[in-house]
Amino acid sequence: MRACVIGTGYVGLVTGACLAQAGHSVICVDNNAAKVAQMAQGQSPIYEPGLEPMMQAAMAAGRLSFTTDLAAGVAHGDILFIAVGTPPLPTGESDTRYVEAVARGIGQHLDGRYRVIVNKSTVPIGSGDWVRSLVLEALKEREQAPLPNFDVVSNPEFLREGSAVYDTFNPDRIVLGGTSDRALALMQTLYAPIINRQFAEDSTLPPVAVVTTDLPSAEMIKYAANAFLATKISFINEVANVCDRVGADVTQVAHGIGLDSRIGPKFCRRALAGVALAFLRMCRP
Repeated sequence: MRACVIGTGYVGLVTGACLAQAGHSVICVDNNAAKVAQMAQGQSPIYEPGLEPMMQAAMAAGRLSFTTDLAAGVAHGDILFIAVGTPPLPTGESDTRYVEAVARGIGQHLDGRYRVIVNKSTVPIGSGDWVRSLVLEALKEREQAPLPNFDVVSNPEFLREGSAVYDTFNPDRIVLGGTSDRALALMQTLYAPIINRQFAEDSTLPPVAVVTTDLPSAEMIKYAANAFLATKISFINEVANVCDRVGADVTQVAHGIGLDSRIGPKFCRRALAGVALAFLRMCRP
């Protein structure tokens, strides 16, 4: 398949290189000409184990290239990833200016061929519909613009810096949010080599779980997962403090907690139901 990844930060560059390694034809687009020139020489602007050799191999095979030309990227890709940064503003809100610029740019260069536009950036809830409206606005501003022929999918990332390549090929799950069966099917085809663990550390494991849902739920999964991870880290830090006082080994305690089968999806659903019930009780007059 042909993909375009717009934005070559940590998420974008790793995504583009891994998709090329998986056999797809990928163009990565960035507006930083110096950075693009560096990557075109097979040099990664970020440190990530295994990334640079993978880039070089994919480039040598003709499956990975870099450009500043957004029009060329949109013309190439059947699937267009938006992977630009959304840094926090002083108010704590996400700065979505770059997402907006890319969405409008995509709309300015779309032709009549069907595309899937994928939100890979961490964006506020509701951004999928917002991106769609921005693309439609850009299309309307063009003379003799083609009829809209695209769908938007949310595909949040769960990468860790320093192990992003490993995480891409060995994911716990792949989350796909959208309302179009066609778009979701294309995304599953794109990710098939990863879902089937062709590049996994242990290829004998069962296929990667694919969570398909609506756009807002997929966007919410990203924020909820981040919050849950922060909660777990904070909790085990407090447990570690208690362990220090009583002479317990926190690594053994964490291992024992992790073996509890109740700490999983079913447990989370019960816990959420319990919180909702408690909240309703508090709201009663």
